[in-house]
Amino acid sequence: MPYIAVDPSNGHEVRRFDSLSREEAQGAADRCGEAQVEWAATGFPARAEVLRRAADLLEAESERWARLMAQEMGKPLAQGRSEAEKCASVLRYYADHGADFLADRHVAVEGGRAGWSYRPLGVILAIMPWNFPFWQVFRMAAPTLMAGNGVLLKHAESVPGCARATQEILLRAGVPEDLFQNLFLEVEDVEGLLDHDAIQGVSLTGSVGAGKAVAAQAGARLKRCVLELGGSDPYVVLSDADPERALECIVTSRTLNAGQSCISAKRIIVGPDHHDRLHEGILERFQSLRVRDPMDDAAEMGPMAREDLRDTLHDQVVRSVEAGAILELGGKVPTNPGAWYPPTVLSGVTSDNPAFQEELFGPVAVLIRARNDAHALALANDTSFGLGAAVFTGDEARGEEIAREELHAGACFVNDFVRSDPRLPFGGIRESGYGRELSPLGIREFVNAKTVWVAG
Repeated sequence: MPYIAVDPSNGHEVRRFDSLSREEAQGAADRCGEAQVEWAATGFPARAEVLRRAADLLEAESERWARLMAQEMGKPLAQGRSEAEKCASVLRYYADHGADFLADRHVAVEGGRAGWSYRPLGVILAIMPWNFPFWQVFRMAAPTLMAGNGVLLKHAESVPGCARATQEILLRAGVPEDLFQNLFLEVEDVEGLLDHDAIQGVSLTGSVGAGKAVAAQAGARLKRCVLELGGSDPYVVLSDADPERALECIVTSRTLNAGQSCISAKRIIVGPDHHDRLHEGILERFQSLRVRDPMDDAAEMGPMAREDLRDTLHDQVVRSVEAGAILELGGKVPTNPGAWYPPTVLSGVTSDNPAFQEELFGPVAVLIRARNDAHALALANDTSFGLGAAVFTGDEARGEEIAREELHAGACFVNDFVRSDPRLPFGGIRESGYGRELSPLGIREFVNAKTVWVAG
C-alpha cells in the first residue's frame, strides 16, 4: 500500500510514495546498524553539534515545515511554526544536557573501584503518529541519537512529506548517512523488521491497539519498548477554582490541533458551583472559533487530519447522543470537501456514556456534572487511561497534593493545561502505555546501564 498525503482541507491528493519491500527494509536496517557502530564511537560534543545544527534548521525554516504540516494534516500555520520551534528546543536540550545525563557513575566499594556507564543499545525503531508529525519524531530522536543509537522511522502513512522532511533536516545537520532513515514500511512488515539483530528497541506513539500489538512483538523478541498511547484526560474544576482560568485552559487544550492530541481536555468534570459558567463559556468560545483553511494565518482551527478520522469521531458523537448526551453545538458533518468537523459540545454526559468511556480524538468538548469535589475526583480516575490530568483550585497546596497523590496519570497539572516539556518526563500508565520520554529519564530508556568493577 502506498503512502498517500491528502490535503484535508479539500480532499485532494498532494503526494504519494511506494512502500518499501521487506528486502529493502532489511537492507536499511543493515546499513543503519553499521552506521550506528561508528556513531557510538563519536563523543558527546560531536553529537551535540549535529543536534544544534538540526535545531537551527528547524527554526530558520519553520515556515516551510509549518506549510508542510498544514498541507498534510491540517494544522494551522501558527501551530505548525510553534511545533517546529518546540522540536528545536528538545534538540538543544539534549545537546546541552545529554552528556551529563549519561555520565559515568561511581560507587565506593571495598577492595577496588566500581560504578556504571551508559552505553547505546543499537538501532531503535520509531513508530510515529500523524497528529504532531515533527514533534513526535524529534521528541524520540533527540535523546536516542544523543545516546549514540541509530533510528529507523516508520511514520504514519498520511504524512509522508513530513516523514521525509525529518530525515532531510538531520542529514543536512550532519547525521551520518544511514544512521537515521525514514522507511515507507507496511504495517504488516514491522514484525519482521523487529527480527533484525541490529534493532534493539522500539518506541511507539499511537493507539492502544497498535501499542498492544507492538509490545507483544517486541516482548517475544526481548527487545526494549516505550509506548505512549491514547488518553482520556480529565480536567477537574473544584468548587474553589477560578472558573475563568479553568475555561481558558480547557478551551485552549480542547481546540489545539483540532482536538487531535492525546493530552487534550477530553473529560471536563465540574461540580455545581461552576458548572453553568463553564457550560456557557465553552459554548461561547466554541461558537466564536475561527475555523478556516489552515494556510490562513488567522485560523484558530483547521480541518481534522483525515476523513476517516472525522467519520469515526462523528460516529462516537452520534452514539453518545443516542445514549443520553445532549448535543449543544455542532455534531453535523459538513457537505463541503475535506475532513472538516465543527467544534462540538456535549453536556449531560454520564460515566456509562461512550463520550466518557472512549477517547474522542477531535474538537468535541464533553461536559460532565459532578455532585461535589470528591465525586469529581472519583470520576476523573474512572477510566482505563492514565496519560494526563488537570485540576483547578484556588488552594495551590491542595491542588499539588491532589496532583501528586489522588489523580492517576503520568502528568498532572494544577491550574494549567497538560502539555509536554523537554525538561520533564512524559508518558502514561494503564492503557496509556509505559516508559518515559523527555527529561533525563527519556535518554536512559534505550541505553545499557553497564556495571564496571575493577579490583584494586
